[in-house]
Amino acid sequence: MSNLEYFKIQIGSFNADEEIPFDLFLTINEKQIHYLKAGDSLSEEKIAKFKTRLNNSVLIPMAQKKKYKEFIHNKMSSPDISTNEKAFLLRESSKSLIEELFESPEVEDALDCSNQVIQEFMHFMDTDPAALTQLIKLSSHDFYTYNHSLDVSIYSLGLGKIIGYSGKDLQELGEGALVHDIGKRQVHVDIITKAGPLDDMEWMQMRKHPLYGLKILNDHNVSNAIKACAFEHHENMMGTGYPQKLPGSEIHPFARIIAITDTYDALTTQRTYNVPKTPEEALNFMKNKLKGKYDEDFLEAMYSVLFKLKSAA
Repeated sequence: MSNLEYFKIQIGSFNADEEIPFDLFLTINEKQIHYLKAGDSLSEEKIAKFKTRLNNSVLIPMAQKKKYKEFIHNKMSSPDISTNEKAFLLRESSKSLIEELFESPEVEDALDCSNQVIQEFMHFMDTDPAALTQLIKLSSHDFYTYNHSLDVSIYSLGLGKIIGYSGKDLQELGEGALVHDIGKRQVHVDIITKAGPLDDMEWMQMRKHPLYGLKILNDHNVSNAIKACAFEHHENMMGTGYPQKLPGSEIHPFARIIAITDTYDALTTQRTYNVPKTPEEALNFMKNKLKGKYDEDFLEAMYSVLFKLKSAA
């Protein structure tokens, strides 16, 4: 089998000693090695060792992807698992799907996966009042594109619910937030992962990612609202954003939400050249130091998300 016949998942999807109903493979010296056969389990020691040595990921044959989805669904439906455990499982099982969104050559399949990820998050939030709080508490504070996109989608779903979105609108907002940086597929990985600030040439390339995102999404069956999330999330209410310098009234409401959650995640994230702010410091900075850039009503609503988080702590 080639690498294209597998999909990657996180070892955090599994608990020690539980039966795993599909095969697990590892990549060693560019070859796929059968690590665990269906029906076997991983010991606590193996999981701990695995996390330190193998970057937390394993491979499952694409032919067994349905079994993996059923495995996750059954665990999420179990009354024996706490809200916190379910939040952790949902984040871990979503990371690999989001990685496909940015790396898989099959963009259509990856976009379908993003739809499924948001459906899972919405179902979790609808069935458990504490779900959003637990999901936010598990924010990775890692700005690498996969984790950043996951966190922005969670914040956007929370903010969208506070504002009053539901059903199809909330689904579209969540998907739009998840794919808002899909244009970074076209930006060189050295720029994406650079430890320090970008130079002028690198910044010019990075600023093209909204346009790249629009071009990618134009080739696929997604709504105009989702396209706006990718194309307009760096516009601002003062009309000084990019790539179009749109006046605030012309920015799609979903893109206005993502402008807030995208900045919020960046400000609260640890990077080598950035000391992360606390959630309250980040919102106050956006309200006072970046005054006028964000939809004021939506920014005030973001304080409600923060309040819910603090009151549940």
